[in-house]
Amino acid sequence: MSGIKPARRWQPAFYPFKREKLSRRILAKTEILIKGPLFGCRMCGNCLLQETAFICPMECPKGMRNGPCGGITPEKNCYIDETRKCVWYAIYKRALKTGRQEMLLEILPPLDWDKVGTETWGEVARQIRKVGTGKFVRSLFPHNKKDKSAIWDSVFKTIRQPDWWQGDSEYHAPASDKPVSNLEKKLKSGEFVVATEVTPPLGASTGSLKRDIESVRPFVAAINFTDSSYARPRMSSIACSKIAVDLGAEPVLQITSRDTTRSGLQGDVIGINGLGIYNVLCISGDSPRVGPTPTGSMNFVDLDSVQMLWILRRMRDEGTYLDGRKMKENPKLFLGAATSPFASDPELQAIKDTKKVNAGAQFFQTNLIFEPDRIDPWLEQLYRRNILDKVYILIGLAPLKSYKVAQYLHTKVPGVSLPAHILNRMEKAGESAPEEGVQIALELIDGIKKKHGVHGIHIMTLGWESIVERIVTESGLLP
Repeated sequence: MSGIKPARRWQPAFYPFKREKLSRRILAKTEILIKGPLFGCRMCGNCLLQETAFICPMECPKGMRNGPCGGITPEKNCYIDETRKCVWYAIYKRALKTGRQEMLLEILPPLDWDKVGTETWGEVARQIRKVGTGKFVRSLFPHNKKDKSAIWDSVFKTIRQPDWWQGDSEYHAPASDKPVSNLEKKLKSGEFVVATEVTPPLGASTGSLKRDIESVRPFVAAINFTDSSYARPRMSSIACSKIAVDLGAEPVLQITSRDTTRSGLQGDVIGINGLGIYNVLCISGDSPRVGPTPTGSMNFVDLDSVQMLWILRRMRDEGTYLDGRKMKENPKLFLGAATSPFASDPELQAIKDTKKVNAGAQFFQTNLIFEPDRIDPWLEQLYRRNILDKVYILIGLAPLKSYKVAQYLHTKVPGVSLPAHILNRMEKAGESAPEEGVQIALELIDGIKKKHGVHGIHIMTLGWESIVERIVTESGLLP
């Protein structure tokens, strides 16, 4: 393992889907012979090394091109393969060390499969000739760093940001201030909101689903429906959300990049607007590694959550599909993202979260939090990045029903940890563990409500929907 390539190579290089000219094939072979050992290059056809501190993000098993998932283990290893270092953690650390961290905010595109497996050096050479070879060579010995940056961007940014993407590192405010959903309306009004989730059923029967929705509807602003969490198939989030709309409840549709293609994402979002669904939570999703056998593909995803937000924001605000086609009526969307404040160092996590807000996230739902005071450094980093007033934050919490559930969350769920005093309380509670879990949840809410920059809570029921009424009522959060 070298300093240049901090993670062992994940897979062989991609192979092109077309026959290339002999000259380009020779150049591609030369490129992989050099970049393979140095960077673990997979010949993705859209090299991002300039922006990722010269560590290739395609070494990530998920192929995450805009930052890590929420599954970094405490040892900073990949939770899909714990023998590997998290390549994005290595990218962040080197970027901080070399002063390149702000470059990580640029929204990087998904793969263009027409270019996958082909060389990029020839494209760089052609772009240098277009800019001016002499001008580029002189930029290697700059008197003015801004001039060098402008010249290099005219070469490398043009390549890594194709016309169909045009990603940047700027914040893009929604085109309209008018709330499109009741959840957005409540948050804009300054109300401390409560959201929850209802577990989708395993089968086609909707009786228990409807009862659960009806039981929580009077006590929450919105109801999440997970998209096959833990990579275990259940009724789709779209179907559950439509049932909720019919029952007068407000759904939050979850879309995981694990199971989503770029064409599927755009088509589904146009469709859900026709069903009266406007809140969309974009998440990476759990790897098939944590799901049942036979294990599905653990290779790269077609889109990561940041790219999903970028595409949907442009559909909403600009009325354009990814391929540039214009639509007659833009979808109405209140876009959300997940975040895991304890997954990595607060400064590093804030970079990824800033990127999500810049891409289009209007609200965050965090991973489960059992130590409210530990989120303060993360909130401080968001404040320093001028992001805290641009996103609504809902803190995730779960009522613990047993010591076994507490242990499972602590040891098996990436990005979640429980302090020893809570584990001890649940273990000592014995048969009274459910009541102890409720009391812990109420104490956590008291601590969360005092946090500046926090706008609500998101109760993850873990199948215990019947407890939502009591928690909301006894915490004083009943609307």
